[in-house]
Amino acid sequence: MEVLVLYYSRTGAVARLARHVARGVESVDGAVARVRTVAPVSAECEQVRPAVPDSGDPYAEIDDLVECDALALGSPTRFGNMAAPMKYFLDQTGALWLNGTLEGRPAAVFTSSTSLHGGQESTLLSMMTPLLHLGMVLVGVPYSVPGLTSTTGGGTPYGASHYAGRDNDRDVDEVEQAICRSLGARLARIGLALRAARE
Repeated sequence: MEVLVLYYSRTGAVARLARHVARGVESVDGAVARVRTVAPVSAECEQVRPAVPDSGDPYAEIDDLVECDALALGSPTRFGNMAAPMKYFLDQTGALWLNGTLEGRPAAVFTSSTSLHGGQESTLLSMMTPLLHLGMVLVGVPYSVPGLTSTTGGGTPYGASHYAGRDNDRDVDEVEQAICRSLGARLARIGLALRAARE
């Protein structure tokens, strides 16, 4: 069972969260994480990005969504909303919506912000909206995860999050890491159960 961990990261914080979510996915027997990123949106009128990034994870294709059994979606916070590159990628999924391709598959979300009250929860909610339109089953972080009641950084019931600091120099702390791993593991377990129910 394959979980697509799909993210956009400008400073590296969301990429680090993606790694911890993927670790959580792969802690579940029978689950594998496929980690992909989305390309930045260019202000140029012509495509200027390389087809393959110079470093880091490969760029996602729509087929990555088609082939996944579950999805973890991550974006930095941009004024309480997902970043434009992630929105641009999701805007290309109209055919999947029309065909019901992702209906019944579980999805989870994660984010990072430079300020503690920088719109983490509204960003997570903004990423959930297209997932609901695609018919996906949303997976959050239950309060049985101890970090939710002890975190002094990121972590919400809507999804995993991280407080990166004004200069993006605050690393992902142990509680934030644990919440990411817990979310990834929960997503994988629900993905396995839902896939078995479809078969």
